[in-house]
Amino acid sequence: MFTSLLVSSSPLPRLSIHLTGVAYQEAGAMTGAEDDIPLGERKTVTDFCYLLDKSKQLFNGLRDLPQYRHKQWQSYFVRTFDVYTKLWKFQQQHRQVLENRHGLKRWQIGEVASKIGQLYYHYYLRTSETSYLNEAFSFYSAIRQRSYYYQVNKDDRPELVVKKLRYYARYIVVCLLLNKMDLVKVLIKELSEEIEDYTQRFNTEDQLEWNLVLQEVAAFLEADPVVVLNNENTVVVISNRLQEGGMSPLEQGMVVGQLTLADALIIGNCNNQVKFSELTIDMFRILQALEREPVNLATTTSKHGTLEPSEKPAKRENPHKYLLYKPTFSQLFTFLSASFKELPVNSVLLVYLSATGVFPTGCLDFEGPYDFGGVLTNTNRDVVNGETGQKRNQAQKEMHCLHPGDLFPFTRKPLFVIVDSSNSTAYKNFTNLFGQPLVCLLSPTVYPQSMQGLFVTITLQTSNIPSSIVKL
Repeated sequence: MFTSLLVSSSPLPRLSIHLTGVAYQEAGAMTGAEDDIPLGERKTVTDFCYLLDKSKQLFNGLRDLPQYRHKQWQSYFVRTFDVYTKLWKFQQQHRQVLENRHGLKRWQIGEVASKIGQLYYHYYLRTSETSYLNEAFSFYSAIRQRSYYYQVNKDDRPELVVKKLRYYARYIVVCLLLNKMDLVKVLIKELSEEIEDYTQRFNTEDQLEWNLVLQEVAAFLEADPVVVLNNENTVVVISNRLQEGGMSPLEQGMVVGQLTLADALIIGNCNNQVKFSELTIDMFRILQALEREPVNLATTTSKHGTLEPSEKPAKRENPHKYLLYKPTFSQLFTFLSASFKELPVNSVLLVYLSATGVFPTGCLDFEGPYDFGGVLTNTNRDVVNGETGQKRNQAQKEMHCLHPGDLFPFTRKPLFVIVDSSNSTAYKNFTNLFGQPLVCLLSPTVYPQSMQGLFVTITLQTSNIPSSIVKL
């Protein structure tokens, strides 16, 4: 879940999900000899195979693209989505022929829908436009409602069941981001049953991995100890996203600045913190604080039983987000450099660091930007309480650490730094060398006695940060 992407000048098309009550049947092998297939139907199968192969090639190619430089990524993404658009509509129009002549299975249709959901989801990550998150949800929801993966439980093919389990995991992530907590609980229960059936039927080596997935998402739900009830004693899900008209009015005499938040690096590298997939609870909260509430696209049902958008979502400017889970120093520095290079004029770069503190060793006569420690970056060495097991000379600095001095070159442009760490004080004397706007917001290192033990898995900074970002 890395990288970021400019909003396209032409929004992605909204594919329709077939809602007609067609009774599907599992297709068997190709019926009849190949010579008996009419030329038109044979061409239909050939065209479908071409689109399917092309879509797989483009989808797999997305992994090889750099995770930054959004302009390069965007053109390739649009081409990929264009092929999937054609593939989805083609299988809708020729479903009967493909089932009879090509042996098209329902799980294969589900795989195409799942890939489209993934494309929408990753496009959301790169644009922060939550409308695309809704589109991903619509495809994932349709897969479940129409039981596209139902038959895989009857086949003796564990790889197909794994596809179903991965679909559930992706669906849960989307529901978490949309704050559909009641549905998440239902999906967790279904996923648990699927995993149990999977492990009983097949002697697999990934049983512990899937059980860990269940534990992670359960812990993610339980991470927030605060429950809000309305007047009817119904649980209210609190969203950290920006709402239209939800910002506090400016005080008298205050003037709106000319700077715009354009890029955001959200880094999570805390030891033993609640996470699901590659998203820690801190990253989850902060990324929503940089987004607007999803737009519920008004839809109408046509005579043909397909959903069509009544209006296109208005283009909304959002900061590009890079979500970096446990990055190495080189990875972090690469993304910082890319964001710095592409930062538009009159724009701000936000760097959010939620990471284990690295403390200095010994006392020095001179204290500079590399003498206070910093926050930990990823390393293969064992780490215990922020202390690395490998001893080093006291005069040497920790190399797997983001020191305050490492950020100095990026203060040549407006910079907003949020440090959420046990060693956040290392950044308290952050020097503004170039006279550009600079904000450094630090978490407390000591919690009030009344809150001891409350923020073991959620840092105090993250629980209060969304309103601070809006006001700043």
